[in-house]
Amino acid sequence: MILETLPVGPLQCNCSILGDETSREAIVVDPGDDIPRILALLTKHQLTVKQIIITHAHIDHIAGAQRLKQLTGAPVLYNQNDLPLVKMMDVQAGWLGVPTPNVQAPDDTLDDGKLIAITGLTGNILHTPGHTEGSVCLYLPAHTLLLAGDTLFAGSVGRTDLPGGNTRKLLTSIHDRLLVLPDETIVIPGHGASTTIGSERLANPFLQT
Repeated sequence: MILETLPVGPLQCNCSILGDETSREAIVVDPGDDIPRILALLTKHQLTVKQIIITHAHIDHIAGAQRLKQLTGAPVLYNQNDLPLVKMMDVQAGWLGVPTPNVQAPDDTLDDGKLIAITGLTGNILHTPGHTEGSVCLYLPAHTLLLAGDTLFAGSVGRTDLPGGNTRKLLTSIHDRLLVLPDETIVIPGHGASTTIGSERLANPFLQT
C-alpha cells in the first residue's frame, strides 16, 4: 500500500492518501487545504483518486474536498449527521478568519459499517460520535491501520466544546469502537503524530478508568 500523510492548512490537519501499487487507485482522506500539494503527491505516485473521505465536517478537514472533487471527479463521502456543521461553514470560517469554502452535501453518507473499497484496498467505516455527531474513522484491517480523524490522538482525545461535541459520546465511541481493535493497530489522528491502539489503551490519560 502507498501511504502519504501531509499536514495541510492553518490547523495542520493530517490529510492521508491511500493508494494501491498495482491498480494505482487511491482514496484521499480529509483534504482540508493545500490541494496543489495533494495533487503533486498523487502525480508522484501516478494515482487516480476514486473516493474522497471526510472524517467530520469541521472546516480544517473538509474545506478542500469540493475543489479536489472538481479536479478529479471523485465523489465526496461523509456522515450526514454533520450536515448542520456544513450549513454553518461561514461561522466556522469566521473562527479562523478565512474565506468561506465551497462545501456541498455528500455524494454518499458514511454510515457505520459501510465498506470502503478501491481495487486492492478495503476498509470499513466506524461511526464514532463525540467530537461531532457525524465523526467517523476509517479502519483497514489488512493493514492494521486506523485513520481516526479528531476522535483519538496520541495522548489525547478530540475536543467536545464545539457545536455537536459530547464528551460522554466521545469516550464511549473510543472505548467501544476503537480500543477493541488490535494493540498493534497504527493510528493516524486528524492532527499530530501517529500512535497505536495499544499505546493509547495503556497510557492515554483521558482513557484511564
